[in-house]
Amino acid sequence: MSATKTPLSEIISISDLPWQERQPGVRAKSLWADPATKRQAVLSRIEAGAKLPLHRHVGDELLFVVEGALSDDFGTVTAGNMGYRPNGCVHTVSTANGATVLAILTGGVEPLSQRESGPASQIFTLCDLPWIDARPGVRQKRIWEDKAGERRAILTRFEPGATLPRHRHVGDELIFVIEGANADESGPVTTGNMNYRPNGCVHTVTTKNGVTMLAVVWGRTEPV
Repeated sequence: MSATKTPLSEIISISDLPWQERQPGVRAKSLWADPATKRQAVLSRIEAGAKLPLHRHVGDELLFVVEGALSDDFGTVTAGNMGYRPNGCVHTVSTANGATVLAILTGGVEPLSQRESGPASQIFTLCDLPWIDARPGVRQKRIWEDKAGERRAILTRFEPGATLPRHRHVGDELIFVIEGANADESGPVTTGNMNYRPNGCVHTVTTKNGVTMLAVVWGRTEPV
């Protein structure tokens, strides 16, 4: 009897993907999508002074500001920090000096001609969150969680030489490498790139010189 094959993780080399103009002053790269669950990951570059007009979120959005700062009606998310736009959030988005933003969306947005009420967006200042020891050489900051949907966003830092032992993903995961590099059976994931770990993926994770990465997780993992 042959062994059952498990899916490998997928390395997403962001620099290899094309920019597409979405509107004047706004370009985007489509990084990953799962149409069945209406989830997608998008990198957007918004030029200084550009603005996204009034819209409503149908579904929610997590965003990480890679560079610059992004503002809406509820505040400003600066480089290295995160924002959350809940289902039903109504706002405009602008940037005074430009911004590069990674967004993980479930659902989409719809334009509005006049303002309506809706839940406020949230800002997570990551330097204010405590580091929690997860295992030897690995620390985490727990940024956001939706317990009902088994979703969470975590900042993880691996010390040089740290390893996550072989495990299986029950649900899937997207990671974005902020600094350093890590590797699994699919190869290395370097600074500014992403890795998608599909449901059922079995792998180990290692780093030679250390890594800091943002993970958005659906579900959980289990040791193998």
